[in-house]
This record gives sequence, structure tokens and C-alpha cells, in this order.
Amino acid sequence: MAILPAMETPSASPWLLLIVSLPTGGATARMRIWRALKAQGCIALRDGAYLLPSHAEQAAQLGDLAAETSEEGGQSWLLRVQARNAEESAALQALFDRTADYDDWLADLFEARQNLATLSAAELNRLLRRHQRTYQALRRIDFFPNETSLRAQAQWQDFSNAIEAILSPGEPHMAEGGIVRRDPVHYQGRRWATRRHLWVDRIACAWLIQRFIDPAARFLWLESPADCPADALGFDFDGAAFTHVGERVSFEVLLASFGLDDNRGLAQLGALVHALDVGGVAVPEAAGFEAMLAGARKRLPDDDALLAETGAVLDSLYAHFSSGRHKT
Repeated sequence: MAILPAMETPSASPWLLLIVSLPTGGATARMRIWRALKAQGCIALRDGAYLLPSHAEQAAQLGDLAAETSEEGGQSWLLRVQARNAEESAALQALFDRTADYDDWLADLFEARQNLATLSAAELNRLLRRHQRTYQALRRIDFFPNETSLRAQAQWQDFSNAIEAILSPGEPHMAEGGIVRRDPVHYQGRRWATRRHLWVDRIACAWLIQRFIDPAARFLWLESPADCPADALGFDFDGAAFTHVGERVSFEVLLASFGLDDNRGLAQLGALVHALDVGGVAVPEAAGFEAMLAGARKRLPDDDALLAETGAVLDSLYAHFSSGRHKT
């Protein structure tokens, strides 16, 4: 590899090389920095020398690790380098081949899929999130995607679809288009319908309708979306009046539809529902709510009882999120 002059532009240097040297007694700092570099996808060329493609989003963090090295009494050099020829460039790129990591993950995914039918809803959701975290971490450091990357993407989609089919038969697909603003005055004393055996998005929607949109709402719990009466307002199934739109789950669509999305407490509840329903940014309270709901579903006889009990929990979560002391 060749070290580039300081005035060379980053776009002309495909590689960044961080060299760190820590005092002999800095074992704890050395391990902490090594773990951070590994998590960012760096490759160790030798002890203390770490390579990263300059186009990686993690590249900006190397400067922070260089500064941390200095704070620990060590020395660091962050250099821009380039391969001397095509053969050396290919060899460097090969160091970042994530095929073996993907293969290990895919083997775990295959084994997990064999037992899906025996797991509870809470166990399925935990399994889904665990594998999602691993997959997202791999994608983040997969700087040169190849055929294995595409195979992993397809297998992950199949796996998540299989869990979705078990958890929520008839779960709505993301629809395109805008969200029409509606006046709650015209939605009072109505019949509202959704699929029975309520789970996170549906029960949160029912609570929202009852508390903030239509206090006199009457609910129908459907065996199949096809059973929805023509005069009922459906929610959270394909073809319903209120269902997933773009990246928003049904709860978030209802918030936007009725002008409730600027309510701090409801917006935070929306983030919790989104994380549990389709994944995304973790919300600390989500795991506790999911465990409560899973236990309540086993214990209570029907969806009316489930809504009554879970509604009290959602009331408390709403008060918590609205208090101003909630940390995002």
C-alpha cells in the first residue's frame, strides 16, 4: 500500500489505516478500542494496525478512536492509503469478505426456523429481534456486498415473513399513498372492526380509538377480514379504512389521520408499537409491554377482556410518556 500526501482528497483514497500504540499497562483501554474497531468492521492487518474502506459510514468514527488512544496516554496515526495495483486492491477487498459470517448466521436461522410452530408469540418476537440485530450488524459492516449478501437478504425476508404469518394471519402489507386528515366529529358512536386475537398494533389501535377518537366505539373482533360488515370501520388489515401506509403501522396512521401525531405521549407510544410490530429503533419499555400482553392473552378469555386490562397499562404508559421525564 502507498500512503497518500496530506493534500490528497478522501475520494481519491479508498482506504483508511489507523495505527494505535498504547502503553504496556493499558490492557483495558486496548481491549475497549479493539472491540470498538471490530464492531465498526475494521480489519487488523497486524497488531495495532486497522484498515477500513474510506466509503464506510464508520470512517468518521476512526478519528474519535484515535483521540481516545491519545487520552489513554498512547499514540495514534490515521492515514489515507491506496493499493499500488489492481491485484493488491483485490487482496485488500477480500479481507472484508463477510461470507463466513453470513453462513454462520444463515445456519442459525435455518435451525431456528425448524421450531417456529412450537414457540409462543413473545418467544417468536424475541427470536425475530435477535436475528434482526445480528443481520443488521452484518449488513452494517458488509462494505462489498456479493451473492452471499443477496442470499442472506432473501433468507431473512423469508424468515421474517414466516414469523409474521404465525403471529398475525392476514397481517396488512404496507400500502402506498398519503394519509387523509379526518375530523373525529364524523366518527362518533361507530362500529370498528379488526382481526381477533389482538396483538400489539391492533390492541393499541383499539385503545386509541376508545380514548381519543370515538369514546362510544363498539368493536367487532373478526375471524377473517372478509367478515367485516360494510358499515364498520376496519383497522389493521389489508383493505381496511385504517391500515399500514408506507413505513407507518396502523396506530401511527390513526394518529396522523385524526391529527394526534403532535401529542408527545401518543407519539412515544407510536414508537413503541412500531418497534414491536415491524422492528426499528428500540424503545426501553417495549419488552415489558410485550411480556405483559403475551401473559394477558394466555390468561384472559376473550379480546374484550384483553382490551379492558391492557387499556389500563396503555393509560399508564401514556401518562409516563407524557410526563416529560421519559428519556428517548
